[in-house]
Amino acid sequence: MKRRFIAPIAALAASGILLAGCSSDSDPEESGSTGGSTDGGDMAAGCEDYADYGTFDGAAVELYGTISGVEADQLNQSLDQFRECTGIEVTYNGSDEFETEINVRVEGGNPPDLAIIPQPGLLQRVVGTGAVVAAPEAVEANVDEFWSEDWKNYGTVGTTFYAAPLMASVKGWVWYSPTEFSDNGYEVPTTWDELMTLTQTMADNGGSGDAYKPWCIGFESGTATGWPGTDWIEDLVLRQQGPDVYDQWVAGDVKFSDPEIKEAFESFGAIATNPDYINGGLGDAASIVDTAFQEAGLQILEGNCSLHHQASFYEAQWPEGTTVAEDGDIWAFLTPNVNADDGAAVTGGGEFVAAFNDKEETQALQAFLSSDTWANERVSIGGVISANKGLDPANASSPIGQASIEILQGEDTTFRFDASDLMPAEVGSSAFWTGMNDYVGGSSLDSVLTDIDNAWP
Repeated sequence: MKRRFIAPIAALAASGILLAGCSSDSDPEESGSTGGSTDGGDMAAGCEDYADYGTFDGAAVELYGTISGVEADQLNQSLDQFRECTGIEVTYNGSDEFETEINVRVEGGNPPDLAIIPQPGLLQRVVGTGAVVAAPEAVEANVDEFWSEDWKNYGTVGTTFYAAPLMASVKGWVWYSPTEFSDNGYEVPTTWDELMTLTQTMADNGGSGDAYKPWCIGFESGTATGWPGTDWIEDLVLRQQGPDVYDQWVAGDVKFSDPEIKEAFESFGAIATNPDYINGGLGDAASIVDTAFQEAGLQILEGNCSLHHQASFYEAQWPEGTTVAEDGDIWAFLTPNVNADDGAAVTGGGEFVAAFNDKEETQALQAFLSSDTWANERVSIGGVISANKGLDPANASSPIGQASIEILQGEDTTFRFDASDLMPAEVGSSAFWTGMNDYVGGSSLDSVLTDIDNAWP
């Protein structure tokens, strides 16, 4: 695995920063240490992969983010060897109120050393405070090698690169039962038209009971109710109109009421507002808003529906004992393109690591988190994936994770970040969500689209 931390000395000298030495021959006074770190001596045996990050004596770094629970434990586990080998004490703090508290901490002059920021839009707002420092050369070198240009752009504000990508998710999976498909002779569709034909065939065939409908959908997610609907629209805009229109839509140059975006809503509505297609085991179209997104897809296991649109992370919602595999109880295919011969087009999410100071120990951890070493370590622990091109897909904890990584790493894959996360908050995490709820609840499409457009700041 390749690692980068030590940049050319000339470049570092020009910026006034010198890295802590990696051997016991280094003199702390000559190392130019600015963060209170000192040379910690030789690397211990087994730490060869960490030699480039240096050794430190008494250095500490706070890493702050939204990750909590089991995922926080797994994140800490992925940093254990970095701690041991470098001597840097990394403390991770997670908060459900991250988006509010990061601003409070910045304004109060008490920012963390590093923050895992879950949205490019939020990254832009935090960078706008002036508290975030540009990514060091070692981090940018890692990103140039291991990530696509699209991913680097999401960590860039203006012309300055600030934050390397971390973990990722692939949205737009359609979950189904391989057994049901085999028993009924259904084939995985390769185009949107084929998906609609399959939906009609399923409706005609019926299921195990009167409650059966081809699709099951749930929008309920507390104060964020409606976001699963935005994922549908984003998938359709990217596939029907292409990345250029998608980017113009995100920027507000293409309106929701414009024909390109209205077509995506109409395509979604052909499923979500059709009483013959919705909502298996749960009710009519109005039940979509009241059904928790975590629960909706479980109707497949009950035989009440056949198809459920949700991201790769939905794998964690299947009950214990459910086999998620191509020949298992549950599997998934990507929402089909308009044309079968189009390259893979996927939407997704991800996180970005930004720094609030240029201390050597902060830069060391920031570089490690941008490396293929960390990506392979973290993914091997389980539960997450990454778009890092140095990641071995075989390290993913499940077949769907492996498939997602291969898609993200594909040379012909067109990836676009979740549009609602990129839009201004008044739109992406407010009016867009609400508009999806109103649409499946029976409001006219034209009025819904006009309301969302009117929310644009």
